[in-house]
Amino acid sequence: MDAAEFRRRGKEMVDFVADYQENIEHRRVYPDVEPGYLRSMIPSEAPLEPESYEDVLRDVDRVIMPGVTHWLSPHFYAYYANSTSFPSILADLLSSGIGTIGFTWAANPACSELETVMLDWLGKMLQLPEDFLSETQGQGGGVIQGTASEATLMALLSARLKTVKCVQESDPQRSEADIISKLIAYTSEEAHSSVEKASIIGGVVIRMVPTDEHFSVRAETLEKMVAEDKATGYIPFFFCATLGTTPCCAFDKIDELGPICNAENIWMHIDAAYAGCAFICPEFRPLLNGVEFADSFSINPNKFLLVGFDCSAMWVKKSADLTRAFQMDPEYLKHEHQGSGWCNHLHQPYSTHKIHWGIPMARRFRSLKLWFVFRMYGLRGLQAFIRKHVELAKTFENLVRGDNNFEICAEVVMGLVCFRLKGSDELNKALLKQITRTGKIYLVPCKLRGRFVLRFVVCGRTTELRHIQEAWKHITELSSELLQNLFDHEGKEN
Repeated sequence: MDAAEFRRRGKEMVDFVADYQENIEHRRVYPDVEPGYLRSMIPSEAPLEPESYEDVLRDVDRVIMPGVTHWLSPHFYAYYANSTSFPSILADLLSSGIGTIGFTWAANPACSELETVMLDWLGKMLQLPEDFLSETQGQGGGVIQGTASEATLMALLSARLKTVKCVQESDPQRSEADIISKLIAYTSEEAHSSVEKASIIGGVVIRMVPTDEHFSVRAETLEKMVAEDKATGYIPFFFCATLGTTPCCAFDKIDELGPICNAENIWMHIDAAYAGCAFICPEFRPLLNGVEFADSFSINPNKFLLVGFDCSAMWVKKSADLTRAFQMDPEYLKHEHQGSGWCNHLHQPYSTHKIHWGIPMARRFRSLKLWFVFRMYGLRGLQAFIRKHVELAKTFENLVRGDNNFEICAEVVMGLVCFRLKGSDELNKALLKQITRTGKIYLVPCKLRGRFVLRFVVCGRTTELRHIQEAWKHITELSSELLQNLFDHEGKEN
């Protein structure tokens, strides 16, 4: 494919994507295929000779689309969705076209610098303390990670190294292996599974902290567990608080928990992957009160800020705590500006080389997505998007509350509604199975206090009131059939 054909095919692909998104609501949101469906539809080996672009595109419709779960559909209510937008897609196209790998400043100065500035822009939108911004006199700054899981892992590994160094300063004879064997981390019993996975990778023990009636971790519970562990010789070193849990969008009380972590030299990381995006709205910002006690904080703009996956924003209060854990300086990465980065006027130990800020060396130009979206929507446009979806979730909540067959299972704060049929777990599992089988809408479940609960998340860019009403109508029709069948079955037994 030469440049001339690329121009033609590129325009065709833009039309294809635009048509796809404009008509996506008419597609079955959840695919009707069985595991392994694709292998029989394509050859078992790559072709020896080139094939035409037309053949490839035909197979997108024939092979790929039947197996796609349509995350951008207004009928997708399963996970905290990917809320991409056209500006974000265009930025991704530009990133791919430039083809940069920005691991150091010299590898692509614009890539390094724009990422740093965009994280400051977003930090200001969130009203983060100045300690987390690179342009201030503090020692912090931001970085784009691939996912919130990576951000949590980076925070945990940084905390591990910091604690090991601290213990060895007071007890030089103590080995690193011995110290790590005594480290203990904490997180909510409602936290995302990636937190536990981070502890496995980090080789440390983690304890799940019980929550209150609102599914929130409270100070007295964590304080008691820390005291118990210290009494038995453990070294508490890391706590991952969650703002907007995956099961029910609950919020840990970080304004209570932060002072405990600071007093005990426990690194507090805040995982606000979904809900954190909403803190750009003044009415939701109080949920972030207490962030000043945190050592690190992360949100996923790809979940609720119209930025396409992957893009997880992470801030640290002291960037040196993060970068010294992963810093490598081989000769082939050094350059003439090695010691004179563009942030040096700040007189702080801030590294503009993002290679030191995470796991991978290679980095895509992801900050372009933030730059395009922030400029083309503006803060007010992004706030309006969030508020619209919170309002739609409240509409769905009211529909549920108005039906005596259903119940709400957790407070509705943002775009997630947790609900269930009044009755057994088996009844609710049967309802979800029917919903999935029809493929008209897509939901996933969770467990709250041991009960099987359905989750309904509103965050699609094209979701409107009529989609919420249609979804509820579909759910109630299926539930009525189930309840009637249950009534008939019980009547026959009696």
